[in-house]
Amino acid sequence: QLAFTISSLPAWSTWTKSRSLSSLSATRRGLPKEKMSENGVVPRAKVLTIDTMNPTVKNVEYAVRGPIVARAVELERELSEGMKKPFAEVIKANIGDAHAMGQQPITFFRQVLALCSYPELLNDSTFPEDAKSRAYRILQSCGGNSMGSYSASQGIDSVRQDVAHYIERRDGGVPCDPDNIYLTTGASDGIMTMLKLLVCGEGATRTGVMISIPQYPLYSAALAELGAVQINYYLNEEKCWSLDISELQRALDEARHYCSPRALCIINPGNPTGQVQSRQCIEDVIRFAAKERLFLMADEVYQDNVYAEGCQFHSFKKVLFEMGPEYSNTVELASFHSTSKCYMGECGFRGGYMEVMNMDDEVKAQLTKLLSVRLCPPVPGQALMDLVVNPPQPGEPSYDNFIKERTATLSALAEKAKLTEQVLNTVQGISCNPVQGAMYSFPHITIPEKAIKEEQGQQPDMFYCMKMLEETGICLVPGSGFGQKEGTYHFRMTILPPIDKLQILLIKVKEFHQKFTQQYS
Repeated sequence: QLAFTISSLPAWSTWTKSRSLSSLSATRRGLPKEKMSENGVVPRAKVLTIDTMNPTVKNVEYAVRGPIVARAVELERELSEGMKKPFAEVIKANIGDAHAMGQQPITFFRQVLALCSYPELLNDSTFPEDAKSRAYRILQSCGGNSMGSYSASQGIDSVRQDVAHYIERRDGGVPCDPDNIYLTTGASDGIMTMLKLLVCGEGATRTGVMISIPQYPLYSAALAELGAVQINYYLNEEKCWSLDISELQRALDEARHYCSPRALCIINPGNPTGQVQSRQCIEDVIRFAAKERLFLMADEVYQDNVYAEGCQFHSFKKVLFEMGPEYSNTVELASFHSTSKCYMGECGFRGGYMEVMNMDDEVKAQLTKLLSVRLCPPVPGQALMDLVVNPPQPGEPSYDNFIKERTATLSALAEKAKLTEQVLNTVQGISCNPVQGAMYSFPHITIPEKAIKEEQGQQPDMFYCMKMLEETGICLVPGSGFGQKEGTYHFRMTILPPIDKLQILLIKVKEFHQKFTQQYS
């Protein structure tokens, strides 16, 4: 027999009142009526809805994989199901995915990665000895001699040392401390990490970050996600997308009225615009950053992709050191590189690194802590990065074939860059600057006023590119996804397809533009 009664419980009266109220219908209690499922059970409301999710995520846009690409995927499925289209295949010229576009991987890189992935192959006589020795060295640096183990959060020590030696060779002997090297999941990971460190404040003190327009949408997307203030500075299309210090100053002065500018991002060679900055321009940018106390972020993932005569890649770090201690000891710089571009095109391995210069020691400790949360970058990507910075050397068995493949890839890209510029400039209403570097053309297009009025809520160049996709199967990215001066229109097109396919693609673009112009004139 119970020693107490239920009525003696303190919460009893409250519980009975709430039970009585809950027995009333939702309508009588003034609440919205919940829908019943077929079995008569009221479905539970979602915890995460479009109204309760992180609002900054909803501000993120990434044009390179936006609605046009989604439609291209749908068209591919429809073609595979036998639906009739005015084209036989979808050509995705929207993204710098080299191997997907037919570029062949470097043999030596894949041999070493195969050996690292399956060490039993080290006993196979078909693999060259330099590939085996490279694989053995990488495996010796991995926990348990396996590429499947975690690495240190900053990256495998021997790989960071090789990256440092590579930077010293590239920059003519400028010293590089491996402790300043952080291996990353592609360059994007490093860029996002640095922005996380930089963003702080509220309202007028919120961090502002200067980015070029046109820009690679990673930057605008990252700033939107972090709730930072995007400060646009415009490249000069009339001068081959050059960077003017006066434009940097204009953008900075205006931004100081509503945010706290703290960083300046540079992409060299440029994406999507393909320009290669002169040494003088880089010097001017460094002086500007020093004068205005801005943290410099140099995106240099296309450093091997330089095609135009008279153009040369200059790393920001090298120029910084050559300008003397006044700058080399004070200007804070983070530079980024990747395995995804250049002659490698190994996008899927997600290998990369960043080097930091003049970073506060306490901030470096926080950076290491932040990186430790994601444990480590993919170890196969780290291994590939090691091969990029430490390729076959003269006298080694794989050297001649490596140089042959590397040269052939870069020469083909240079040829296709020139072809793209030449063909597009034969089209009335299209104007294309020289593709000095990187992997894309970013031509200016003239869109008739009638088409602008009929674009049905889309940006005019989105309307143009979507119509091109539906009629030709060619998938491009509208310039509005990268940013552009108001009243101007562009598209970005990769130069990566094999030259025979690129020629067909360019002819189709030419024919479409002529037809589009006639239709809306």
